[in-house]
Amino acid sequence: MNRWKAAAVHLSISFVLAALIGSLLYFVWFPAPYFVAAGGGGLILLLMGVDIAIGPLITLLVVSRNKARKLLLMDLSIIGVLQIVALGYGLYVITDARPVFIVAEVDRLTIVSAQDLSDADLAKGDRQAFRTRSWTGPRLVGAVTPKGKDAGDFVMKVLASGKDIDRMPRFYRPYDEVIDEVMKKYAKPLASLKKATQSQRAYLDRLQAQTPGQTLLVLPLQRGDSSYSAIMSPVSKRPIAVLPIDPW
Repeated sequence: MNRWKAAAVHLSISFVLAALIGSLLYFVWFPAPYFVAAGGGGLILLLMGVDIAIGPLITLLVVSRNKARKLLLMDLSIIGVLQIVALGYGLYVITDARPVFIVAEVDRLTIVSAQDLSDADLAKGDRQAFRTRSWTGPRLVGAVTPKGKDAGDFVMKVLASGKDIDRMPRFYRPYDEVIDEVMKKYAKPLASLKKATQSQRAYLDRLQAQTPGQTLLVLPLQRGDSSYSAIMSPVSKRPIAVLPIDPW
């Protein structure tokens, strides 16, 4: 087998594997409408680089008709092991970065990834769904800031730990108990997105036209230091789209 054919076979196998893992990312771990905001695009590029580019490229370089069969098999075995190790590391990074909660808090939605939550904080959740990191896509939850005499203690804990309420499952509540108040106070009309580009504005117009009888609204969606706009249904109170537009 010449090097080009060997690399093509390796590329085909790698492509199938990458497509399966990519589907898992897009449809399960980083589902719409959160895919871009949760960083899924960059992670898929990482996966493609590790799985599709590196392995077949090295195969192209090492395969030779003049190389002894035993040596060729050893080289291909080493390439396979290296690719599996690299792919395993890539999957570790991806699973750590996967969104596990979308938290409705105060004036926004916040994406919380698996790596953002400690086991100790998770254990303090008051129900099972708040105490585990989801493997089937992010769970919608709410978070309620303590009031009255507990408010001062909460502020001190935030300052001491550097963690805001979205990373404290003990303050989580069912999403439907929180989102009404958040939307009533802070959801804005689509026209408030002054920073939308012309193409984004056209998309918003199409989205509104596809939902007759509903006046779509906007809530900020936060992931780390990045801000996005979550387009909210006033009926379901769920995001139906997320756009890379600064809503503030």
